[in-house]
Amino acid sequence: MVMFSTNVTARSSRVAPCRAVKESGASSTTTTRRLTRRPQETHRREGDGTVDVSRRDVVLRSPAAAGLFLGALFSFGAAPRPKGLGVTDYGSGVKSLGLCPATNNCISTAEAANDMNHYVPGWNYAPEDGRAMREEVTQSKAMRELKEVIETTQPDGFTPTIVQETADYIYVEYESPTFGFIDDVEFWFPGGGKTTVEYRSASRIGESDGDINRKRIKALREELEKKGWKSVGFY
Repeated sequence: MVMFSTNVTARSSRVAPCRAVKESGASSTTTTRRLTRRPQETHRREGDGTVDVSRRDVVLRSPAAAGLFLGALFSFGAAPRPKGLGVTDYGSGVKSLGLCPATNNCISTAEAANDMNHYVPGWNYAPEDGRAMREEVTQSKAMRELKEVIETTQPDGFTPTIVQETADYIYVEYESPTFGFIDDVEFWFPGGGKTTVEYRSASRIGESDGDINRKRIKALREELEKKGWKSVGFY
């Protein structure tokens, strides 16, 4: 999710199809302007001239439509998929998901615990003081539980799409209900006798996210807690 403000000055080449055109023969003081005529046109006076304005044109001039127009114009949601996704092997048995950029639109369990702008604690799908006392929970079962929660939870209306899945990794693209912004979210099961899950959630573009990444992870965690999962730390 992206929080931003944008000032846009439309270039003449972009507005040419909708600009009024001065007709030949008109005087310098009285100018008749006409837009391309469409069905169900309305008419209004503008200064000394007459302007034919379609209802569609009136709608497009509303504040709500202006936002939709800007989104389509700049294709914010079409930003390319970032590089560096997945688990990085640093050697000597050290592996982790990626770190976050300096912007405040990313959280990751891989960050140092003292970087509170980006750090979040991982999850435990079989805590010893919880469900592990009652049942055996395999990694494959935990993966199925996580997938179920991902596919049935839409924090802030974002639509999840699982792009990649392996035995220990899930990569999901979350698309916003407005403009099609994409957030990249990863989950990794380190294994090796551990029952923990690490994750990273980041907005694809922008500087801030309105805390959507933290809210998303919290919503997923709360659903997983109903299945017996626990956080291994505090937010």
